[in-house]
This record gives sequence, structure tokens and C-alpha cells, in this order.
Amino acid sequence: MPQRREEVILVDNEGRCIGTEDKFLVHTENTPLHLAFSTHVYSPDGRILVTRRALGKLTWPGVWTNSFCGHPGPGEANEDAVVRRAERELGLRLRDIAVAVPDFRYRAVDASGVVENEICPVFTAVAETDPVPAADEVMDWAWTDPAKLVESVRLAPWAFSPWLVLQLPLLYPENA
Repeated sequence: MPQRREEVILVDNEGRCIGTEDKFLVHTENTPLHLAFSTHVYSPDGRILVTRRALGKLTWPGVWTNSFCGHPGPGEANEDAVVRRAERELGLRLRDIAVAVPDFRYRAVDASGVVENEICPVFTAVAETDPVPAADEVMDWAWTDPAKLVESVRLAPWAFSPWLVLQLPLLYPENA
């Protein structure tokens, strides 16, 4: 079955939509600013889900990161996109979806030269079950104590996605 074309929403510096473009055409060495989201999933007992990006990913393959990320489609609410990507990437149904960092924004360059350039609100959510990840998205996963994750990122930031490194101090300022 052919892969569905995924469009991202291009935005200006104030976050206003200025158009759309194919996701795979946007992520280059000259990636325009676009909308995305990042989600940190927790277990009912407070552990956080970290995932290791599949080796086939365009950017940061094999790197540990937050639970999952994605892009809202044209006309799609961020919360709906979070639900869609949780199911697609991790086979998870979420509850208690909330915006934790509404104005997160970053630009990072992968070792291959591909740029991430996103306005990327950060969400939190709770999952009652373990993930069943899609192999093309996630190669490994673990539930961990948030304080241990913060410490691991502090000691070896190169082993984690740049957006996770930037988001953790915003989510856990007491541990930064």
C-alpha cells in the first residue's frame, strides 16, 4: 500500500500559518519553520516513557528521546494529532492530555545536515498500558523515573534528542 502523503503546516515567526508542504520535502538542510508537537507519556505510577528512534528515521536515528513527536495536519487540533500519533507510533490510548510547555520552539541540525525548525508545544499524557511500537518509528522503549532521566540527560546529552535535552529543564525545573 502506498504511503499517505503527510503535510506539515508552515508558519511565520509569530506562529501564523503561511502554507503547507510535504513533510519529506520540508525536512532538509533549509527546513522552514513549521508546527510540530512533542509528548511525554507517563504511567499511572509516575514513570516516564522514553523511546529510542528507529534506525530508519530521517533525523536522529537510534537516539533516545521523549515518548513521541509529530506534526498536526492542516485543520487538525494539536490534541487530535497527539492521539493519532500515540496510536500510530506506540499503539497507545492516552488520557489526561495536557499542554505542559505551550511555547516551546527549537532549531537543531542533525549530523546528516537535516534541520529541525519547529514551533513545538510540549504535551503530557497518561497511558494505562505498555506501548506496542511501530518498528519504523521506535526500536526500543523504557519506563523510567523522571529524576533518573534528567540525570542521564545531564551526564550524556549527546545520547538524546536535542529537543528532549531542551524540554526536560522546562518540565522539571527543580532538577535542572
